[in-house]
Amino acid sequence: MPVLGGFHHVRLPVSDVVTSLEWYRRVLFLEVAIEFIEDGVLRAVTLSDPDRTLRLALREDPQRAPGLAGFNALAFGVPTMQDLHAWSDHLDALGVEHSAIAEGSVGWLIGGITDPDDIEIRLYTHERRP
Repeated sequence: MPVLGGFHHVRLPVSDVVTSLEWYRRVLFLEVAIEFIEDGVLRAVTLSDPDRTLRLALREDPQRAPGLAGFNALAFGVPTMQDLHAWSDHLDALGVEHSAIAEGSVGWLIGGITDPDDIEIRLYTHERRP
């Protein structure tokens, strides 16, 4: 049987790639891995975390971006509850709205984080509830 080895990347449509890029850098510490320049203009980026464990592609597509508004399209894994508390403190320091830490179906989570296109992002622990 063929085997899958995780996600290669996830791609999101965004209304303004530069605005979204700066938000994902500032809020989630993601950095540019690849830039896609078309006709001399930045139209898409692939972002990665410092350890290169995930890739998120942002594609400027103002017509499609509103279709994900209010939808929780992304849930990033966080190793421990201690890390989740550190994320909560970081978000508070930036003034980024988010939920309190809550029980999820498997672990603990922070929800209610929204990017510039109002796409909801959640942070989930890998730790299971006791």
